[in-house]
Amino acid sequence: MDADLSHHPKFIAQFIEKQKEGGYDLVSGTRYRGDGGVYGWDLRRKLISRGANFVTQVLLRPGASDLTGSFRLYKKEVLENLVEQCVSKGYAFQMEMIVRARQLGYTVGEVPISFVDRVYGESKLGGNEIVSFLKGLLTLFATT
Repeated sequence: MDADLSHHPKFIAQFIEKQKEGGYDLVSGTRYRGDGGVYGWDLRRKLISRGANFVTQVLLRPGASDLTGSFRLYKKEVLENLVEQCVSKGYAFQMEMIVRARQLGYTVGEVPISFVDRVYGESKLGGNEIVSFLKGLLTLFATT
C-alpha cells in the first residue's frame, strides 16, 4: 500500500474478505478489472502502466491483471518466501512477486480498486525505472 494514500484504506476490508472467502495466498488490488480505475494520471503515465501490464501478460502469462500495482495483502509466510526469491529492484519487483507466486503454486485473488494520483510529491517513475522493469521482465521470461 502506498503511504501517500493513493491506495485508499477503504479497500482493506475487501482484501481481507476476498482472502478469507477464497483462501488466497495473496490478494492484489487491480486497477484494470471490474470497477477498478486510475484517476489523475496523464496519458503518458496511463500508457506506461497499460503497456507494462500488456507486455508482461504476453510474455509471462501471470494470471493477474495488474502487475505494476503495489496494493496487496500477503499471508506472512508467503511474503517471507517471495521476498527471499525476489531478485528485482525498483518497480520490477512488483511484477516479479506475482510471477514468482504463480511459479511457486501460490493462489492469487484480485480486488478492483480506484487509484488516485498523489496530491503531494512526484512519482519516481522515469527512464531508469522503465529500463529496469524491462530488464526484469526479460530476466523472468528467460528463467521462468
